[in-house]
Amino acid sequence: MDHIKRGKYRPYQAIDLPNRQWPNNTITKAPIWCSVDLRDGNQALITPMDLEQKLELFSLLLKLGFKTIEVGFPSASAVEFDFLRALVDKKMIPDDVTIQVLVQAREHLISKTFESLKGVKKSIVHLYNSTSVAQRKIVFQKDQKAIIALALEGVELVKRFEADHDGEIMLQYSPESFTGTELEFSAEICNAVTRSWGISAERPVIINLPATVEMATPNIYADQIEWMSRHLEKREHVLISTHTHNDRGTSVAATELALLAGADRVEGTLLSNGERTGNVDIITLALNMFTQGIDSTLDFSDINTVLETVERCTKIDTHVRHPYVGELVYTAFSGSHQDAINKGMAYQRSKEDSFWEVPYLPIDPEDVGRSYESIIRINSQSGKGGVAYILEEKYGYHLPKKMHPEIGRIVQAITDKEGRELGQKEILEVFEETYFHPKKHIEFVDIAFNSKTAKDNSVWCELTYLYNGEEIKAQGEGNGPIDACRKALAKDYPHHFKLQSYSEHSCGERSTASAVAYIEIETEDYASHFGIGSNTDIALASIKALFSALNRSFTD
Repeated sequence: MDHIKRGKYRPYQAIDLPNRQWPNNTITKAPIWCSVDLRDGNQALITPMDLEQKLELFSLLLKLGFKTIEVGFPSASAVEFDFLRALVDKKMIPDDVTIQVLVQAREHLISKTFESLKGVKKSIVHLYNSTSVAQRKIVFQKDQKAIIALALEGVELVKRFEADHDGEIMLQYSPESFTGTELEFSAEICNAVTRSWGISAERPVIINLPATVEMATPNIYADQIEWMSRHLEKREHVLISTHTHNDRGTSVAATELALLAGADRVEGTLLSNGERTGNVDIITLALNMFTQGIDSTLDFSDINTVLETVERCTKIDTHVRHPYVGELVYTAFSGSHQDAINKGMAYQRSKEDSFWEVPYLPIDPEDVGRSYESIIRINSQSGKGGVAYILEEKYGYHLPKKMHPEIGRIVQAITDKEGRELGQKEILEVFEETYFHPKKHIEFVDIAFNSKTAKDNSVWCELTYLYNGEEIKAQGEGNGPIDACRKALAKDYPHHFKLQSYSEHSCGERSTASAVAYIEIETEDYASHFGIGSNTDIALASIKALFSALNRSFTD
C-alpha cells in the first residue's frame, strides 16, 4: 500500500507488565455471561428491532441460559423504554435473571432509567463515559480531572435514585474506549468510581473494560486486563468484565486471553452482531469451551433454532463459514479430508469410550443439533472416501474398501464433466445406475440350487442366462453357490475371469431387509471390476453381483 504515507499509523505501545501470569493460566470454568444483543447489537442494525422482535429475542436468550441481559438504553427512546416496561408488565423476567440497562451520566437520563426499572427485582445500572486520549482531546476537549468529575457525578446520581428504588441495584462502570486510554488513568477513574459507590462485599461493582475499538493484538488486551486487575482497589469485590469488538478480527482470541488474565465476566452477542465488525460472538466462545470439556452454562444444542431466530430478528444473514453455525462448517469437499472423516466416524463407532476423535471435526455436529448428512459433500475435489461415506451413512451400503477408488473415479468423472457439486440423491442414482443397471452384455435369468449330500457338501446349480440374444442353460458344481455358478458359466461363456473378493451385509429394517452382495472379479486383461447384487435371498444377491461385475467389465 504505497499510497499510505510514512508516519500515518503507529504501532500500539507494549504494556510494561513484568512477570505477567496469564500465559501460564488455563480457562477452567465459564465466565459470567451478559448478552448485549438487545442493546449494542440492536443499535448497530440498519432497521432496529421492533417490540415483537425484541420480545422474541429476549425469550431465546432466556432459553439459552443467560442470567444477565442488557435490554437497552431505556432513556434514549420510547421503544427502548416500552420494551423494558413490556417485560415487567408481561412478567417475563425470571427471578434468577438480572436486567442490565445502559445510561450516560446525566440526571434526566438516569431519572428516566430508574422509571423504566420499576418492578424489576434485580438490575445492573451500566454507567459509562469515554476516557480515551482521542475522545478527551477531540470530542470532549476535557482534561482527566474533568472526565473523572463527570463519572463521579453519574455515580452520585445513581446512588440518589437507588435510595428510592424498590429493587436490588448493582453498579457497572465502563471507561468507554478503554483500549485507547492510559492504564494509569483507567485505574484512577475506576478506583474513584468504586470508592464513591462504597464498594464492599455487600456492594460489589462491575468494572467493564471494553475494547470499544480493537486496536492491538489479543495479548496486549490480556496485558491490559492483568495490569488493571493488579491495580484496582478492593479487587476481591470487583467483577472485571470484557466487552470486545472485532475490528482486527481477533475479538474471540482477545476475550479468551482476557479470561486467562483474570476477567470474570464477558459481554457479547449471538453471531457477533454489533457496531462496525461486531461484538465478540458468545456462541463461538461458549462452544470453544465446550470442546475443551468445560460447561459453558449456555445451551446451544439446537443451533439451527438460534440461527433462524437471530437472523429473523436482526435481518442479517450468517456467513456459511461462521464458526460452529455456518452452513458449511461441518462439510468437507476435499478427498483426503473426506477419507479421514470417514475413517474417524467408523473408529468413533467402534471404540468403547465416548471421547470425540474424528479428524477435521473439532466438535460432534450432533451436539449442536446438526445431522451428519452434510458432513461430506461431493464435487470435483472429492475422493473415494467421501462417496463411500455418503452411500454408507445415508443409504446403508457398506462398500468394501477396495471398491472405494472405483466408485470415487466414477463420481469424480461426472463432477469434472458438469463442474458442480453432486447431491446425495444424485450420487445414489449414479451408484445404482452403475452397479444395479449396467449395460447388458450378459443377462441373468434364473438359477436353481441343490445341495449335494456328498462328503464335501458341494452345491449343484442349473443356471439360465442370455448371451448374444441366446438363452443358455448350464449346470455347475462347486463349494458354494457362487463357485457353482462360476463353473456353470465356464462351460459356454467365452470370457475367462477369476473371483477376487466377496462380501455381504443386510440393508434396511429387519422385517424387510435385503441382502447386498459385493463381488470383485479379475478379467483376462488383469483388470479388476466390482459388481453388486441385492435380494432377500443372499444366494441370489451373490449371483446378481457376479453378473453385475461381468457386465461392468465390458462397460468400464
